[in-house]
Amino acid sequence: MGYSQLKIPKICEHCGKPFEAKTVTTRFCSDTCNNASLRLRKKQTLEEERKQKVLQESKAIIAEIQTRPYISIAEAVVLFGISKNTIHRLIRAGKIPAVNLGERLTRISRTHIEAMFTAVALPEQKPQEQQAVKLQYEPSECYTIGEVSEKYGISLSTVSNLIRRNSIPKREVGKFVYVPKEMIDKLLARK
Repeated sequence: MGYSQLKIPKICEHCGKPFEAKTVTTRFCSDTCNNASLRLRKKQTLEEERKQKVLQESKAIIAEIQTRPYISIAEAVVLFGISKNTIHRLIRAGKIPAVNLGERLTRISRTHIEAMFTAVALPEQKPQEQQAVKLQYEPSECYTIGEVSEKYGISLSTVSNLIRRNSIPKREVGKFVYVPKEMIDKLLARK
């Protein structure tokens, strides 16, 4: 590896301080930062391996939980990712049926929790027919962006911004962009 006659200004990857490097590949300002970075990377690698090990061990537990009709609150926390307080609140409100078999032996219905936390209500969408009609303009009923710019004396970028901000439908044919005359006239007549 060759050394440079010039001092190469760099920033240490560990401490973030600027320093002058002697080689292009130097990453740290000192041996201390280099060693600290190495320890940190080893620690992160070990932590990642530990997480993967826990995940592999809990796969069997989760698979076994999913087959039982009644589960404990701790198992529900693992399975659905909700807090214990939320589950207790739902039990007190009577939204989840629960059976108390003794101290810390509360069992809840897995099917009721699944129904409550997996159902997602989607917002109603406008019929697609209305959206399709808006975009079916003939070129004779439209202006190009250049025509709008000339007619109203505004720049091309301003026209593009107005079209985008006001959600005016546009149609690209070749290198031309067409926008409906009626919508542009209404918009720019107000201004």
